[in-house]
Amino acid sequence: MDARISGGTGVGTIANVRSNLPNVRSNLQGPSSGNGRRMTSKKTRSKKGKRRKRRRNKKTKTNKTPPYLPPEAEEGNIEYKLKLVNPTQYRFEHLATQLKWRLQEGRGEAVYQIGVEDNGLLVGLSEGDMRASLKTLRRMAEKVGADITLLREREVDYDSDRNCRKIAEVLVRKVPDDQQFLDLRVAVLGNVDSGKSTLLGVLTQGELDNGRGRARLNLFRHLHEIQTGRTSSISFEILGFNSKGEVVNYSDSRTAEEICESSSKMITFIDLAGHHKYLKTTIFGLTSYCPDFAMLVVSANTGIAGTTREHLGLAMALKVPIFIVVSKVDLCAKGTVERTVRQLEHVLKLPGCNKVPMVVASPDDAVTAAQQFAQSSSITPIFTLSSVSGESLDLLKVFFNILPPLSNSKEQEELMQQLTEFQVDEIYTVPDVGTVVGGTLYSGVCREGERLVVGPTDEGRFLRLKVGSIHRNRSACRVLRAGQAATLALGNFDRSLLRKGMVMVSPKMNPTICWQFEAAIVLLFHAKTFRRGFQVTVHVGNVRQTATVECLHGKEELRTGERAVVGFRFIKHPEYLRMGAKLLFREGVTKGIGHVTSLLPDSHDQNQIHDQNQREIEK
Repeated sequence: MDARISGGTGVGTIANVRSNLPNVRSNLQGPSSGNGRRMTSKKTRSKKGKRRKRRRNKKTKTNKTPPYLPPEAEEGNIEYKLKLVNPTQYRFEHLATQLKWRLQEGRGEAVYQIGVEDNGLLVGLSEGDMRASLKTLRRMAEKVGADITLLREREVDYDSDRNCRKIAEVLVRKVPDDQQFLDLRVAVLGNVDSGKSTLLGVLTQGELDNGRGRARLNLFRHLHEIQTGRTSSISFEILGFNSKGEVVNYSDSRTAEEICESSSKMITFIDLAGHHKYLKTTIFGLTSYCPDFAMLVVSANTGIAGTTREHLGLAMALKVPIFIVVSKVDLCAKGTVERTVRQLEHVLKLPGCNKVPMVVASPDDAVTAAQQFAQSSSITPIFTLSSVSGESLDLLKVFFNILPPLSNSKEQEELMQQLTEFQVDEIYTVPDVGTVVGGTLYSGVCREGERLVVGPTDEGRFLRLKVGSIHRNRSACRVLRAGQAATLALGNFDRSLLRKGMVMVSPKMNPTICWQFEAAIVLLFHAKTFRRGFQVTVHVGNVRQTATVECLHGKEELRTGERAVVGFRFIKHPEYLRMGAKLLFREGVTKGIGHVTSLLPDSHDQNQIHDQNQREIEK
């Protein structure tokens, strides 16, 4: 071949070779350049081989990079332990004290990561060391009056030279004592006929629905709700978990008293109305009952329809962490369910939401979702389930069992140190008991026999009263702590003097009232222009009253999306408000949110009312 190319007849052949085999070019020119070119090509090949080896080594090193968790925090209820194998007595006492601290931080719950160093490195343990460590942790839990539940085990395989090593995630929960269980409130939102009440009936009663709403019948409070199948009022249901993570509702003890006695953790569901004409009731439930989380129920066959977007917007405006349940998956084909989930993911990722959707498909996903959901407000878990077939219901129960509280023990202690303040949300008359009020203790501690003042009345006064008995979740309770919901018996106190939106406070607080207040607002939607004289329904905590726009600072009018400091005046009676309280107002399609910036007691007889209240308190 070389001879042909060096002669005059080989030009065409060279052209063909050059066009078809460019990589052979250096070999074809070999004879004219001697052995040096061959040596160069060998060096080139050896260099390429070395580069390939380096790339392979890099890949191997990347695969061997050890996985990390975030470094252990000094505060909070999460503890990392490399191993707990045969500790000395002194070490064991120290470990038990440490567990007690973590339980206190988590208000009765702690999570232990076994096989993890303090910096978050996942080292893992052998089978024998893991068994010994779990045995030690069980002894520690028994010493402080708690139980342990193994949430999940994972293999650590970044180092192929080692034997199989595992890390374990363990939930430690206090055994219930004196009704001091962990109570989380979950508001249930969603469009009408999305299956909210049916889902709650199945979760709390343990029996699947028959497809025609049998499971929801016990949740309804009025005859017209049973006849129409639509919730129009606010109702409460409880789901209890014992210290081992088992649901206690499904055992023989089905009464609320027995569920409370045997529960270490309680999920209180606030079942809200889905129909648009009951929107004011839904808003009152969200603002007044201070839910920790919101569960948005979406029907798989209808998708995002009706009030779904509005409820999602309300929860986000009030900064309530929200997760989504896609119900009725038994009625749809798999493609329809997937389309609804994609639709939800699209809405959650929009600039107004900025959420990170996380579809839960396994128990491991449910554990991860519960932990990340409480740590980051942007995470939004999505469950797909059926109340008829029971599909994926267990994943939702795992999620509720592990879901940690948003506030830690330090915040709880700070609220308990303040003076007593109880929000009146419901008023009843009970035979042989008298007047009973229901609501949430915002701050302080309330005990049986405590003397408080309630108000403001229509005249702006506060009246003295005495707390008789206290009930939490339909069972007697001696002490009520900040953040807990309960009903208080007031004996023969005149019910006609009470109304929703009042507060019961300690006489030492010297409560003040206001007719006028200012709030920094953002107008979410208004058809025309928002200006002085416009009347809206204002929701601030448990207060719900019509107010007139008195002034807009620095502006003549507002349009959709604009911000301003606005002065409001109540039109019926004065109210008790707190600085910084979240505010939501509406009128027809007009909606806005904000927070209270200043209270303006403007009435000419304000001093006279204040003096009357002082005399009433000092009696």
